[in-house]
Amino acid sequence: MTTAAKPWAPLITAEQLQALLQQTPPPLLLDCSFDLTDSSAGERAFLDRHIAGARYAHLERELSAPKRPEGSIRGGRHPLPSREAFAKTVASWGLTPERGVVCYDLQGGPYAARAWWMLRWLGHGAVAVLDGGLAAWQATGGAVESGEAAPAQPASTYPLGDTTMPTVQADALLRLLGQVTVLDARAGERFRGETEPLDAVAGHIPGALNRFFKDNLGADGRFLPADTLRAAFEAMGLKPGQVVNQCGSGVTACHNLLALEHAGLTGSALYPGSWSEWSADPARPVARS
Repeated sequence: MTTAAKPWAPLITAEQLQALLQQTPPPLLLDCSFDLTDSSAGERAFLDRHIAGARYAHLERELSAPKRPEGSIRGGRHPLPSREAFAKTVASWGLTPERGVVCYDLQGGPYAARAWWMLRWLGHGAVAVLDGGLAAWQATGGAVESGEAAPAQPASTYPLGDTTMPTVQADALLRLLGQVTVLDARAGERFRGETEPLDAVAGHIPGALNRFFKDNLGADGRFLPADTLRAAFEAMGLKPGQVVNQCGSGVTACHNLLALEHAGLTGSALYPGSWSEWSADPARPVARS
Protein backbone atom coordinates (compact mmCIF):
# COMPACT_ATOMS: atom_id res chain seq x y z
CA MET A 1 0.00 0.00 0.00
CA THR A 2 1.42 3.35 -1.05
CA THR A 3 1.37 6.47 1.11
CA ALA A 4 0.40 9.73 -0.55
CA ALA A 5 2.95 12.52 -0.36
CA LYS A 6 2.10 15.40 1.96
CA PRO A 7 0.46 18.46 0.35
CA TRP A 8 2.80 21.13 -0.94
CA ALA A 9 2.58 24.91 -0.96
CA PRO A 10 1.21 26.10 -4.33
CA LEU A 11 4.45 27.75 -5.49
CA ILE A 12 8.02 26.48 -5.61
CA THR A 13 11.21 28.38 -6.36
CA ALA A 14 13.82 27.24 -8.84
CA GLU A 15 16.25 26.69 -5.95
CA GLN A 16 13.73 24.49 -4.14
CA LEU A 17 13.19 22.50 -7.32
CA GLN A 18 16.94 21.95 -7.68
CA ALA A 19 16.92 20.33 -4.23
CA LEU A 20 13.83 18.22 -4.93
CA LEU A 21 15.39 16.79 -8.07
CA GLN A 22 18.08 15.20 -5.90
CA GLN A 23 15.48 13.16 -4.03
CA THR A 24 14.11 9.71 -4.88
CA PRO A 25 11.78 9.68 -6.59
CA PRO A 26 12.30 13.09 -8.18
CA PRO A 27 9.15 15.10 -8.94
CA LEU A 28 7.37 14.70 -12.23
CA LEU A 29 8.05 17.85 -14.29
CA LEU A 30 5.23 19.10 -16.54
CA ASP A 31 5.84 21.77 -19.17
CA CYS A 32 2.35 23.18 -19.84
CA SER A 33 3.27 25.99 -22.25
CA PHE A 34 0.47 26.88 -24.65
CA ASP A 35 -0.94 29.60 -26.92
CA LEU A 36 -4.71 29.95 -27.25
CA THR A 37 -4.32 31.27 -30.81
CA ASP A 38 -1.80 28.61 -31.93
CA SER A 39 -2.41 25.24 -30.31
CA SER A 40 0.93 23.79 -31.44
CA ALA A 41 3.12 26.70 -30.28
CA GLY A 42 3.68 25.35 -26.78
CA GLU A 43 4.72 21.96 -28.06
CA ARG A 44 7.15 23.54 -30.52
CA ALA A 45 8.65 25.58 -27.69
CA PHE A 46 9.01 22.41 -25.61
CA LEU A 47 10.87 20.64 -28.41
CA ASP A 48 13.18 23.63 -28.70
CA ARG A 49 13.96 23.89 -24.97
CA HIS A 50 12.60 22.58 -21.69
CA ILE A 51 13.77 21.68 -18.19
CA ALA A 52 15.80 18.50 -18.38
CA GLY A 53 13.58 15.52 -17.68
CA ALA A 54 10.27 17.34 -18.20
CA ARG A 55 7.40 16.00 -20.26
CA TYR A 56 4.88 18.08 -22.19
CA ALA A 57 1.24 18.37 -21.04
CA HIS A 58 -0.96 19.70 -23.85
CA LEU A 59 -3.88 21.88 -22.74
CA GLU A 60 -6.35 20.52 -25.27
CA ARG A 61 -5.27 16.87 -25.40
CA GLU A 62 -4.44 16.16 -21.76
CA LEU A 63 -5.71 19.04 -19.59
CA SER A 64 -9.15 19.23 -21.23
CA ALA A 65 -11.85 16.88 -22.46
CA PRO A 66 -12.79 16.89 -26.16
CA LYS A 67 -14.93 19.86 -27.12
CA ARG A 68 -18.66 19.33 -27.43
CA PRO A 69 -20.18 19.29 -30.93
CA GLU A 70 -20.45 22.63 -32.72
CA GLY A 71 -23.41 24.57 -31.40
CA SER A 72 -23.42 22.91 -27.97
CA ILE A 73 -23.93 25.29 -25.05
CA ARG A 74 -22.28 22.94 -22.55
CA GLY A 75 -18.67 22.68 -21.45
CA GLY A 76 -17.05 25.70 -23.05
CA ARG A 77 -13.87 25.77 -25.11
CA HIS A 78 -11.78 23.72 -22.66
CA PRO A 79 -14.17 21.40 -20.81
CA LEU A 80 -12.89 19.49 -17.83
CA PRO A 81 -12.51 15.75 -18.30
CA SER A 82 -14.04 13.53 -15.66
CA ARG A 83 -11.83 12.85 -12.66
CA GLU A 84 -11.73 9.21 -13.75
CA ALA A 85 -10.51 10.14 -17.24
CA PHE A 86 -7.85 12.48 -15.86
CA ALA A 87 -6.70 9.75 -13.46
CA LYS A 88 -5.97 7.60 -16.50
CA THR A 89 -4.00 10.46 -18.06
CA VAL A 90 -1.78 11.00 -15.03
CA ALA A 91 -1.24 7.24 -14.71
CA SER A 92 0.03 7.27 -18.30
CA TRP A 93 2.58 9.89 -17.18
CA GLY A 94 3.79 7.47 -14.50
CA LEU A 95 2.37 9.50 -11.63
CA THR A 96 1.72 7.76 -8.32
CA PRO A 97 0.30 9.28 -5.11
CA GLU A 98 3.68 9.35 -3.38
CA ARG A 99 5.40 11.33 -6.14
CA GLY A 100 5.38 15.13 -6.33
CA VAL A 101 4.68 17.20 -9.45
CA VAL A 102 6.07 20.57 -10.53
CA CYS A 103 4.29 22.41 -13.35
CA TYR A 104 5.57 25.35 -15.36
CA ASP A 105 4.98 27.25 -18.59
CA LEU A 106 6.43 30.12 -20.61
CA GLN A 107 3.45 32.47 -20.16
CA GLY A 108 3.56 33.47 -16.49
CA GLY A 109 1.81 30.42 -15.12
CA PRO A 110 -1.79 30.23 -16.40
CA TYR A 111 -1.44 26.83 -18.06
CA ALA A 112 0.74 25.49 -15.26
CA ALA A 113 -1.93 26.69 -12.83
CA ARG A 114 -4.56 24.75 -14.78
CA ALA A 115 -2.49 21.56 -14.34
CA TRP A 116 -1.90 22.40 -10.66
CA TRP A 117 -5.62 22.92 -10.06
CA MET A 118 -6.57 19.73 -11.92
CA LEU A 119 -4.10 17.63 -9.95
CA ARG A 120 -5.40 19.08 -6.69
CA TRP A 121 -8.96 18.43 -7.97
CA LEU A 122 -7.90 14.83 -8.58
CA GLY A 123 -6.78 14.59 -4.96
CA HIS A 124 -3.02 14.92 -5.54
CA GLY A 125 -1.73 17.36 -2.93
CA ALA A 126 2.01 17.22 -3.69
CA VAL A 127 1.95 19.61 -6.63
CA ALA A 128 3.33 23.11 -7.15
CA VAL A 129 3.86 25.67 -9.88
CA LEU A 130 7.43 26.77 -10.59
CA ASP A 131 7.44 30.48 -9.79
CA GLY A 132 8.89 32.36 -12.75
CA GLY A 133 8.79 29.33 -15.04
CA LEU A 134 11.60 28.35 -17.35
CA ALA A 135 13.25 31.79 -17.16
CA ALA A 136 13.63 31.50 -13.38
CA TRP A 137 14.99 27.98 -13.77
CA GLN A 138 17.62 29.03 -16.26
CA ALA A 139 18.57 32.05 -14.15
CA THR A 140 19.70 29.59 -11.44
CA GLY A 141 21.73 27.57 -13.94
CA GLY A 142 19.17 24.78 -14.15
CA ALA A 143 19.75 22.21 -16.86
CA VAL A 144 17.66 22.35 -20.04
CA GLU A 145 17.38 20.07 -23.04
CA SER A 146 15.61 19.89 -26.39
CA GLY A 147 13.70 17.26 -28.30
CA GLU A 148 11.07 14.74 -27.28
CA ALA A 149 10.64 13.66 -23.68
CA ALA A 150 11.85 10.22 -22.71
CA PRO A 151 9.06 7.62 -22.79
CA ALA A 152 7.13 7.43 -19.53
CA GLN A 153 6.79 4.27 -17.48
CA PRO A 154 3.01 4.23 -16.98
CA ALA A 155 1.55 3.45 -13.59
CA SER A 156 -1.05 0.71 -13.50
CA THR A 157 -3.65 3.10 -12.12
CA TYR A 158 -4.03 6.32 -10.18
CA PRO A 159 -6.44 6.12 -7.21
CA LEU A 160 -8.88 8.98 -6.90
CA GLY A 161 -8.50 10.92 -3.66
CA ASP A 162 -10.66 13.47 -1.92
CA THR A 163 -10.75 16.81 -3.70
CA THR A 164 -10.44 20.18 -2.01
CA MET A 165 -11.12 22.07 -5.26
CA PRO A 166 -14.87 22.70 -5.64
CA THR A 167 -16.56 23.46 -8.94
CA VAL A 168 -19.82 25.25 -9.78
CA GLN A 169 -21.82 24.56 -12.92
CA ALA A 170 -23.68 27.16 -15.00
CA ASP A 171 -27.22 26.49 -13.78
CA ALA A 172 -26.14 26.55 -10.14
CA LEU A 173 -24.13 29.73 -10.69
CA LEU A 174 -27.14 31.43 -12.25
CA ARG A 175 -29.12 30.70 -9.09
CA LEU A 176 -26.23 31.91 -6.90
CA LEU A 177 -25.74 35.29 -8.57
CA GLY A 178 -25.87 37.95 -5.87
CA GLN A 179 -24.98 35.42 -3.17
CA VAL A 180 -21.38 34.70 -4.24
CA THR A 181 -18.64 36.85 -5.74
CA VAL A 182 -17.80 35.92 -9.33
CA LEU A 183 -14.17 36.73 -10.15
CA ASP A 184 -13.31 37.04 -13.86
CA ALA A 185 -9.64 36.55 -14.79
CA ARG A 186 -9.82 37.96 -18.32
CA ALA A 187 -8.23 41.20 -19.49
CA GLY A 188 -10.22 44.31 -18.69
CA GLU A 189 -11.24 45.08 -22.27
CA ARG A 190 -12.74 41.61 -22.64
CA PHE A 191 -14.46 41.82 -19.27
CA ARG A 192 -16.02 45.17 -20.18
CA GLY A 193 -17.19 43.82 -23.54
CA GLU A 194 -15.08 46.20 -25.61
CA THR A 195 -13.55 43.32 -27.56
CA GLU A 196 -13.94 39.55 -27.74
CA PRO A 197 -11.31 37.70 -29.78
CA LEU A 198 -12.27 34.15 -28.81
CA ASP A 199 -15.99 33.84 -28.01
CA ALA A 200 -19.11 34.77 -29.94
CA VAL A 201 -20.54 37.23 -27.39
CA ALA A 202 -18.71 40.04 -25.58
CA GLY A 203 -19.32 41.03 -21.97
CA HIS A 204 -19.32 39.39 -18.55
CA ILE A 205 -21.50 37.60 -16.02
CA PRO A 206 -23.66 40.18 -14.23
CA GLY A 207 -22.21 41.25 -10.90
CA ALA A 208 -18.77 39.79 -11.60
CA LEU A 209 -15.58 41.52 -10.51
CA ASN A 210 -12.50 41.66 -12.72
CA ARG A 211 -9.03 40.53 -11.66
CA PHE A 212 -6.81 40.12 -14.72
CA PHE A 213 -4.62 37.13 -13.96
CA LYS A 214 -1.44 38.92 -15.01
CA ASP A 215 -1.99 41.36 -12.13
CA ASN A 216 -0.90 38.51 -9.84
CA LEU A 217 2.64 38.81 -11.21
CA GLY A 218 5.49 41.22 -10.65
CA ALA A 219 7.68 42.68 -13.39
CA ASP A 220 10.01 39.67 -13.06
CA GLY A 221 7.24 37.23 -14.01
CA ARG A 222 7.02 35.80 -10.50
CA PHE A 223 3.94 35.87 -8.28
CA LEU A 224 3.63 38.85 -5.99
CA PRO A 225 4.29 38.23 -2.27
CA ALA A 226 1.49 36.48 -0.41
CA ASP A 227 0.70 39.47 1.80
CA THR A 228 0.52 41.79 -1.24
CA LEU A 229 -1.91 39.46 -2.99
CA ARG A 230 -3.97 39.00 0.16
CA ALA A 231 -4.32 42.76 0.59
CA ALA A 232 -5.37 43.16 -3.05
CA PHE A 233 -8.00 40.41 -2.84
CA GLU A 234 -9.36 41.64 0.49
CA ALA A 235 -9.62 45.16 -0.92
CA MET A 236 -11.99 43.69 -3.52
CA GLY A 237 -14.13 42.30 -0.72
CA LEU A 238 -13.30 38.67 -1.48
CA LYS A 239 -14.04 36.18 1.28
CA PRO A 240 -12.77 32.59 1.27
CA GLY A 241 -15.41 30.08 0.30
CA GLN A 242 -17.65 32.73 -1.29
CA VAL A 243 -15.78 33.22 -4.56
CA VAL A 244 -16.43 31.54 -7.92
CA ASN A 245 -13.56 31.95 -10.36
CA GLN A 246 -14.03 32.09 -14.11
CA CYS A 247 -12.35 33.38 -17.24
CA GLY A 248 -12.85 32.61 -20.92
CA SER A 249 -12.72 28.81 -20.74
CA GLY A 250 -11.69 27.82 -17.21
CA VAL A 251 -7.93 28.09 -17.74
CA THR A 252 -6.62 31.46 -16.56
CA ALA A 253 -9.18 31.40 -13.73
CA CYS A 254 -6.87 28.79 -12.20
CA HIS A 255 -4.16 31.46 -11.98
CA ASN A 256 -6.40 33.49 -9.68
CA LEU A 257 -7.22 30.34 -7.73
CA LEU A 258 -3.51 29.68 -7.26
CA ALA A 259 -2.90 33.30 -6.24
CA LEU A 260 -5.74 33.09 -3.70
CA GLU A 261 -4.24 29.89 -2.30
CA HIS A 262 -0.79 31.50 -2.14
CA ALA A 263 -2.37 34.42 -0.26
CA GLY A 264 -3.93 32.07 2.28
CA LEU A 265 -7.48 32.58 1.00
CA THR A 266 -8.50 28.99 0.38
CA GLY A 267 -11.81 27.40 -0.56
CA SER A 268 -12.80 29.27 -3.74
CA ALA A 269 -14.57 27.43 -6.53
CA LEU A 270 -14.02 27.20 -10.28
CA TYR A 271 -16.73 27.61 -12.91
CA PRO A 272 -15.10 25.33 -15.52
CA GLY A 273 -17.19 26.34 -18.55
CA SER A 274 -16.61 30.04 -17.84
CA TRP A 275 -17.53 32.75 -20.34
CA SER A 276 -17.30 30.47 -23.39
CA GLU A 277 -20.07 28.29 -21.96
CA TRP A 278 -22.08 31.05 -20.26
CA SER A 279 -22.28 33.24 -23.37
CA ALA A 280 -23.23 30.35 -25.64
CA ASP A 281 -26.72 30.23 -24.11
CA PRO A 282 -28.76 33.31 -25.12
CA ALA A 283 -31.05 32.74 -22.13
CA ARG A 284 -28.25 33.63 -19.69
CA PRO A 285 -27.83 37.31 -18.73
CA VAL A 286 -24.90 39.33 -20.05
CA ALA A 287 -23.49 42.60 -18.68
CA ARG A 288 -21.26 45.15 -20.39
CA SER A 289 -19.56 48.14 -18.81
